[in-house]
Amino acid sequence: MVKVQVWSDFVCPFCMIAEQPLLEAVRAFGEPVDIEWMPFELRPYPTPTLRPEDEYLQTVWPRSVYPVAERFGVALRLPSVSPQPHTALAWEGYQFARARGQGHAYNDRVLRAFFQEDLDIGRVDVLTRIAQKVGLDPVDFEAALRDGRYRETHQQALEMARAQGVNAVPAFRIGQRWLPGVQEAGVLEQAMREAAAIR
Repeated sequence: MVKVQVWSDFVCPFCMIAEQPLLEAVRAFGEPVDIEWMPFELRPYPTPTLRPEDEYLQTVWPRSVYPVAERFGVALRLPSVSPQPHTALAWEGYQFARARGQGHAYNDRVLRAFFQEDLDIGRVDVLTRIAQKVGLDPVDFEAALRDGRYRETHQQALEMARAQGVNAVPAFRIGQRWLPGVQEAGVLEQAMREAAAIR
């Protein structure tokens, strides 16, 4: 099975956009693909996070985010949550979901919650409702976040990102090939075919 690793962060709109061509590439490839979402915190605590009302986001969304989203057919909007949440807790929830075979579904729902539903994904109660929607036990999930059960797993994943030299997201690794940024479906599909050929 071809393995695709995708480094991303839940507050990165380009990471949500990048999911669409990836899924198109997987369908076109036609063989099972193991997609592993890899955490990368753009602004880890205690680094201040961005505020949607500030000039930077008010400028970059119309100039860069919305045009790319439109090109790939992805509906999203600048969330009003201010300041934007840190994402460590959401990523700990991802590790919980991944351990139960629901990593991809959880990842998708967290991105949609932030960029389509305008929810604060830094809150335990919001993340717990997301977990429940993808079929995870909400009581166990909430307890895992509150007691830090997956904190070390998350930190190890961040160390892997640093060791791999990841410094921006989204970033794809398909086989031995690295592809930075939002990629066309055809480029991702070709990389999958190349990886399959050298297995």
